[in-house]
Amino acid sequence: QVQLVESGGGLVQTGGSLRLSCAASGFTFRSYAMGWFRQAPGKERELVATIVRSGGSTYYTDPVKGRFTISRDNAKNTVSLQMNSLKPEDTGVYYCAAKYTVYNTVAVSDYGYWGQGTQVTVSS
Repeated sequence: QVQLVESGGGLVQTGGSLRLSCAASGFTFRSYAMGWFRQAPGKERELVATIVRSGGSTYYTDPVKGRFTISRDNAKNTVSLQMNSLKPEDTGVYYCAAKYTVYNTVAVSDYGYWGQGTQVTVSS
């Protein structure tokens, strides 16, 4: 049974940091590209960052570039998102997702496996 379980969300003040983690099981993690997405209330789910299956290449969307860092540990089947200099507009539910591919994949619809999400709230 495929599982992606996110953790590490919470309430933080503007300028603060959080580290999200996603634990994967039930599939060959090292064969999958991983992505972090977020969804704010009333908005569509959007990409935050992706990492290829080797960890050798990453992609960030412009709003988080320079502030967020995605990483993975294929030995532990985990992917993480370090979030620094948080802003109120970073508030939302954060999801990790997996796609069987060698490439960084940016489309929400291309990801087949999803976690249940973890709430991140940044207060002003």
